[in-house]
Amino acid sequence: MFQKIAQFFKKIISHHTLRKKVLITAGIILFFRIAAHIPVSGVDKASLSALFLGSPLLSLLDVFSGGTLANFSIMALGLNPYINASIIMQILGYVVPQLEELQKEGEYGQEKINQYTRYLTVPLSIMQSFGMYALLKSQGIMGNLGLTDLIILCLTMTAGTMLAVWFGDLITQYAFKNGVSILIFVGIISRLPVTVGQTLTGLRQEDILKLIIFVVLAIVVMGLIIFVNEAIRRIPISYAKSSLSLRQGASYLPLRLNQAGVIPIIFAVSLILMPSMITQFLGASGNSAISQISLNIQKYFNPNSLIYNLVYFILVMGFTYFYTTVVFNPEKISENLQKSGGFIPGIRPGSSTIKYLSFVLNRLTLVGAGFLATVAVLPSFFQNSIGVSNLAIGGTGVLIAISVVLELIREIEGDILMSRYEGFSE
Repeated sequence: MFQKIAQFFKKIISHHTLRKKVLITAGIILFFRIAAHIPVSGVDKASLSALFLGSPLLSLLDVFSGGTLANFSIMALGLNPYINASIIMQILGYVVPQLEELQKEGEYGQEKINQYTRYLTVPLSIMQSFGMYALLKSQGIMGNLGLTDLIILCLTMTAGTMLAVWFGDLITQYAFKNGVSILIFVGIISRLPVTVGQTLTGLRQEDILKLIIFVVLAIVVMGLIIFVNEAIRRIPISYAKSSLSLRQGASYLPLRLNQAGVIPIIFAVSLILMPSMITQFLGASGNSAISQISLNIQKYFNPNSLIYNLVYFILVMGFTYFYTTVVFNPEKISENLQKSGGFIPGIRPGSSTIKYLSFVLNRLTLVGAGFLATVAVLPSFFQNSIGVSNLAIGGTGVLIAISVVLELIREIEGDILMSRYEGFSE
C-alpha cells in the first residue's frame, strides 16, 4: 500500500502540469491559512473559547470554518455565505426562467450564474456578520459598537469571505476543479487535531474501550465511503458499423453510485445549521416569548437530537437527488450518443434511451443518497449509543474530507491518463 502511495506521489512530482497545479494550490492555501489567523479587534478571546466549548452547534461551525470562527478572524464567516448563495441560485434556476435559460447556455451561462452568486454572497455576508456580532454581544464577549465601528466590522468580515471565495476561484481557474471544496477540506483538516485533542483530554479511563470501538467502526465506515464513492454502474454502448473502425474494444457509459460527490453534504450542513443560528441571534432580543421559542428550537436542533439528525438525513437525500439532476442530464447524454452513432443495446435511441438512463440513474441515486445520508448521521448515533463526547463533531467533516480527497485523486489520475493519451512525456 505504501509503495503504491509513493508511486502516486512520484507520478505527480514528475508530471510538469500536475506539479505546477500542486504548487499553485499549496501557495494559495498558505495565504488562506495566514489570512484565517488575522483577528478582529475588540473580542475577549477567553470568553469566546468558553462559549465555543459549551456549544456543540458553534463547535461544529468552527470545524467547517477551520478554526477561524473560534479565533474570530477576518474570515470568521468562512465560505458559509457563498455556499448559501449557491444553494439559493441553484434553486432559483428551477423557478426563474431567465436563470433556467442561463443554465442551458453552457460555460457562458455558468459564468454568469457564478457572477450572480458572488453578488448575492455580499449581502448574505453582511447579514451574517451582523448576526454574529449580535450573538457575541449578547454573551458579553463584545461590547457595544458605534455605527461606524459596526459598519467596519461587517465590511471586514464580508471582505474576508470574498477573499476566501477569490482564493477558491483561483484554485479552480489555475489548478484543480472545485477550489471552494478544497478550501473547506483544508479548514476541516486543520481543525481535526484540535477536536481530537479535546476528545482525548476529557477521556476517562472507562471510556477507552468505547473509544477503541468507535475508532474501529469509524475505519469500517471510511472504507465503505471509499467503496461507494468508487462504485460504478457500466452501461454498455454499441456503435454503428461505419464507426466501428474508430472504436476498439468494449465501450460503456460509467454512472457513479454517488454522482453528486461532496456537494450535497456541504449544502445540507449549511441549511441544517440555519435554524439554530437564527435562534441564537433571536435569543438576544430580550423578549421573553421569543427567547423561549429560541430555546425550544435550539433544543430540538441540537446536533445530537433526533429531529436534527432526521432533518439532516432528509436534506442529504434531497440535495443528492437535486445535484445529480444538475450534473447528469440524460437528454444531453442521449443526444450525444445519437450524434456519435452510439446506442444502448436493446434500447431505441431518443426518448427510450432517455427513459432508460433516467430509470437507472434514479435507482443508483436512491442507493447512493441513502448511504450518504446514513453515514452523515452515523457519528451522532455512535456518540449517543457509545457515550463518548465530542466525537460526533468531526463526523461530517471526515465525510467531506474523504469525498474531496477521492475527487482530487480522480482528477489527478485523469490528468496523468490524458497526458499519456496525447503522447506527452511525464
